[in-house]
Amino acid sequence: MRIAVLGVGLIGGSIGLAARRRLGAEVAGFDPDAETLERALERDVLDAAHPSIGEAVDGAEVVFCAAPVGALPALVSEALAASGDDAAITDVGSTKRGLIAGLPDARSRERFIGGHPLAGAETSGIDNARDDLFEGARWYLVPTESSSGLLYDRLHRVIGELAARPLAIDADTHDRAMATVSHLPHVIANVLAAEAAHALGDDSDRAPEVGPSFRDTTRVAGANPAIWTDIFASNRDALAGEIDAVVERLRGAAELLRSGDDDALAEWHRGAQADRRRLLEAELVGGELFQLRVSVENRPGTVAEIAVGLGRAGVNIEDMALYPAADMRTGAVSLWIAGAEEAARAAAVVRELGYTVSTVGGGG
Repeated sequence: MRIAVLGVGLIGGSIGLAARRRLGAEVAGFDPDAETLERALERDVLDAAHPSIGEAVDGAEVVFCAAPVGALPALVSEALAASGDDAAITDVGSTKRGLIAGLPDARSRERFIGGHPLAGAETSGIDNARDDLFEGARWYLVPTESSSGLLYDRLHRVIGELAARPLAIDADTHDRAMATVSHLPHVIANVLAAEAAHALGDDSDRAPEVGPSFRDTTRVAGANPAIWTDIFASNRDALAGEIDAVVERLRGAAELLRSGDDDALAEWHRGAQADRRRLLEAELVGGELFQLRVSVENRPGTVAEIAVGLGRAGVNIEDMALYPAADMRTGAVSLWIAGAEEAARAAAVVRELGYTVSTVGGGG
């Protein structure tokens, strides 16, 4: 397999390392910074480095666009224009609605499948790239309404072989979720750092030492302004709505404190503890794999509709395969789901979407 990585920093470099190690893929790369490309070759991130996007994507089956959110629309458009008609184009950005809305034409919407790995590190740059960065990490796949099933299947397999956990999600749901669990914490860290600095004043000799809770909560305050300004701007509506909701919760907390009701205060605190535990606990489904066979028409967007529907229901597709009929007008999609209960739930979701589905049985 030939893979192209456009942008070889931490994420792009880690994709290159993982693809070469785990897939045995040939990885071509492009980066606007010549020194970064040279370093990528030195670290064996790439098989070949190219000075242009066109050369890097030539013959690629999957193209990863790994750039800051603000640069992604132009980069994705260039990748679509320069690559072959059968190449899957994806990205690694943390917002999707604007990017998908800006795709230039219908064929681009068939070939583009958004991506967002929930992986990173405190450090950045090619020197910090790792081939195990994505092990066990959730990797959201965000197809358009007409993404090609064949290309989605290919990208899903590649992500899985990078040791990540792919899950389909629609663009609106993705951006709202990221506003809450990714972007909002940065806003809160910024506000808390500013409020503490204001409240404690400028006299560093008299200011109290901060404790670990403050350091932990403000760890991301002011993180890379160039990158995060673009992220905030690209998700401004969803993020502003979440900020408004947090303001209301803070007002409620202030009223609770003023009420003098210690029992209610303790219950509020216990509720927060339970909420955090529920959100952080991994809901891993174990057990035997069950195969669902879904009869479909061969049209753009079919696989994306099924995958997104299952993703919304919280069902993870462990593996998938496409079987076009000889006439290429119809076919079947096989989905492997872990656990009998999850497989039954997945079958119900797919039937609600209007498809005929049968459970073939355990798959090992």
